[in-house]
Amino acid sequence: MKRIMFGFLAALLLPLAAGAEQGSPSSAPQAKQAAAQADTSPVSSAVRSILERRVKVTIGAAEAMPADKYSYRPTPDQMTFGHLVLHTLDTNNFLCSSIAGTAGPSEKLADTDSKEKLVAALKGSFDYCTQVLAKTDDVNLAEQVPFFGGGKISRVGAMIVLTDAAFDHYSMAAMYLRLNGLVPPSAQPKKD
Repeated sequence: MKRIMFGFLAALLLPLAAGAEQGSPSSAPQAKQAAAQADTSPVSSAVRSILERRVKVTIGAAEAMPADKYSYRPTPDQMTFGHLVLHTLDTNNFLCSSIAGTAGPSEKLADTDSKEKLVAALKGSFDYCTQVLAKTDDVNLAEQVPFFGGGKISRVGAMIVLTDAAFDHYSMAAMYLRLNGLVPPSAQPKKD
């Protein structure tokens, strides 16, 4: 049953890895390691590929929002942009720590910290996840790892939640940018 489930997931996710953007900047050792793992670890490779694309636009959105708009919230019930950045980096650190099975970064931050401090911590969280995922393969995908609320989830479940969260957090950031008259990174014209 587990082989069928993982085969199904691999069949779903492998086209995503194969369709990764060409020419994306990455370090040569990580790219070589990822290429070697792609043959034997299609699920992990797909997660790495998906996250690589989200990293660029999410950091780009955090950098594009003016510092004085980090306290912006569309409605009183929604989080501020600064809180969204903090939430994103906390989610990255928690999920990647669970995937790795080791303690992750634990810097104490507040959503009212400066844009520079929050953006630096966001970049750090994505660097941490990139390092964790570079060492991840498909061998122990069913292993249970810590999850939100003190629960447990399979390692592959945590990896999929990581990619889902990356899309969710970026879409929120893009909306906040648009509401402030700014064009999100994913909608910027492609540079030659």
